[in-house]
Amino acid sequence: MIPTIAPYPVPTAAELPANRASWRVDPDRAVLLIHDMQRHFLRFYAPGAEPLSTVLTNVNRLRAYCALTGVPVVYSAQPAAQTLDQRGLLQDFWGAGIADEAGARIVDDLAPAPGDTLLTKWRYSAFHRTDLAGLLDRHGRDQLVVCGVYGHIGVVATACDAFMRDVQPFVVADAVADFSRAEHETAMAYAAGRCAVVTTTDAIVN
Repeated sequence: MIPTIAPYPVPTAAELPANRASWRVDPDRAVLLIHDMQRHFLRFYAPGAEPLSTVLTNVNRLRAYCALTGVPVVYSAQPAAQTLDQRGLLQDFWGAGIADEAGARIVDDLAPAPGDTLLTKWRYSAFHRTDLAGLLDRHGRDQLVVCGVYGHIGVVATACDAFMRDVQPFVVADAVADFSRAEHETAMAYAAGRCAVVTTTDAIVN
């Protein structure tokens, strides 16, 4: 029930919406969330084409930055073969979800490194029924940098949930992929205007 996604260019820094907040990423306060970069979700993109080619490169740049600066890295991943009870209302919108363990794996280009955390994710927000809030507390962190798929669904839902927990969210526009350029832009506009700072990979790592 997820559509085949036609190639589109990710937004550039000059194309981003104006942010209402003026927060800046602080490596001593931040956690990086790599959101749902699983084989099942990425198979709807054309391999080697935009937006995925740029997003994979930029997520790896963010990971390298985190390794250098001591920022914890967390992955969210939906489980395979969910029961109807586990799936809940997601079934009505998206069907049965990920069929098997192969589809549930994080793509090889972004495989978690030793010390990274992998959270089993059940709903749009990566906070829902996970230990993400507890992990932030244990690390003494109050910023969440979000990248991954899909922008207008789980990425924005997680950013909004962070905001409502008084955790400063950052959405990395050129490290996020979506169903289309229009939905990507809509997601970034909502985040910048309502709950997050929308930024770029360069702005964080440079």
